[in-house]
Amino acid sequence: MSNGNDLPPRDKHDVDTDDGRDETPDERADRNWEEILQEFRVTQTGTQIVSGFLLTLAFQQRFAQLHSHQVTIYVVLVLLAATTTAVGLAPVSLHRTLFRRHEKRRVVAIGNSLLLINLLLVSLLTGGVALFIVDVVLNMTAGAIAGAAMFVLLALLLVVLPRAATTHRRHD
Repeated sequence: MSNGNDLPPRDKHDVDTDDGRDETPDERADRNWEEILQEFRVTQTGTQIVSGFLLTLAFQQRFAQLHSHQVTIYVVLVLLAATTTAVGLAPVSLHRTLFRRHEKRRVVAIGNSLLLINLLLVSLLTGGVALFIVDVVLNMTAGAIAGAAMFVLLALLLVVLPRAATTHRRHD
């Protein structure tokens, strides 16, 4: 028989429900949602800067001198930047739609997936911008090397490092 002070059972889909925090599942979902939004804010700022940079290029005099493959890379980057922006905005619409429907855990799960997609898109965009700029300044070979190097660096920082930290934590 409950005395009314019992907490609801922990969310079985959460990574670590025994992390020492005294939270209800709803409090945990609220905290997780706030953390996801903060992470989106970080990626959004960078995406906005890159998008602004890309949009100004088409209006520069030197743009007419680009080779056809450079124009193609540019258009792909503009579309990638727009897609990244759209994915970054999706949690706002998601939250507005599910607001006050007691769907916070679902919002957090979908928001987490959108954030992972956003990180992939930001990585592709960053590598693509490195490719484009170095190609325009030097040549396509140097641009391809710079773009690939940037993508490898981002893969190491965004995939390998977090997994290594998780593995290290399990061994402690």
